[in-house]
Amino acid sequence: MQNKKTTKLYVITGFLGAGKTTLLLKLLEHLKGSRVGIIQNEFGKLGIDGVILKNDDIHMVEINRGSIFCSCLKLSFVSALSEMTQHDFDYLFVESSGLGDPSNVEEILGAVDAVSGKSYDFCGVICLVDAVNFIDQLTDLETVYRQLKHCHLAVITKSDLVNSSKMADLEKKIREINAVCRLTTSIQGKMDYSFLDDDLLLYQWAESEETTNTEEAKPKTLFMEIYDAVDKNQLVKFLNEIIPSVYRIKGFLTINGIGRQQIDVVGTKINFKESVDSGNAQLVFISKIGPAIIKNILSAWNDNVEAEMKLKN
Repeated sequence: MQNKKTTKLYVITGFLGAGKTTLLLKLLEHLKGSRVGIIQNEFGKLGIDGVILKNDDIHMVEINRGSIFCSCLKLSFVSALSEMTQHDFDYLFVESSGLGDPSNVEEILGAVDAVSGKSYDFCGVICLVDAVNFIDQLTDLETVYRQLKHCHLAVITKSDLVNSSKMADLEKKIREINAVCRLTTSIQGKMDYSFLDDDLLLYQWAESEETTNTEEAKPKTLFMEIYDAVDKNQLVKFLNEIIPSVYRIKGFLTINGIGRQQIDVVGTKINFKESVDSGNAQLVFISKIGPAIIKNILSAWNDNVEAEMKLKN
């Protein structure tokens, strides 16, 4: 009897807004014709990136409301990995939450082997480094440091948006944190895919350690349902007031005179993009300041936006 082949498993990390979903979409285009599975981990329960990734040609499982590396969701992650072994995939990509600390990924994969046998060929952790925001993010959370420390391939995204001097500083900082990982760049999700044929585990720098993701350390996440179309200028004023208090804002809503839009706020930059999503209009906020963000959101919305909304935990 022929033995079942093992599935190549990659874990994709990178802080909020680094471009994980964009890169994954381009990777799926490159692998068209292969059997691909995705485990997609959103910190917010709305699974916004899951809407973007939905495709009849791939099998996807979403794990929301926390990090898959945290004890609060680790069993769900092991269960999802075990369930995925029932499919004859060529590749399985795990897109972790931007707040995920993958320091313990090898321990988790060991648990999967114990449950399901040697079903995966672990090929490495790919960390996306945001060329525009990484240096500032590094001072915000240890998670950003850990993601880079425990990767085998670092991909500098948005490299076209910074000058050569900033790129040199960024590469120097990367090497201070991880001296051996393979290093490449990506523009709008496109990159060199030769890593798929290489042994990335040769570029291991750090040993497995306990993750910093805990139930107690989990940032406050809020969800806004919006019941009317919104004026774009009013929305931008609202977002600019909230930006200093959040790690990330994203979602879908309808803009007056424009139509359905995908909203993505990273750092101080607000991005609007046409969207075919037709679900409820919703925004997700990941707070830097804990529950105090509630008062800030309500006040800024009431001062700037006329549309009706409801804020939920």
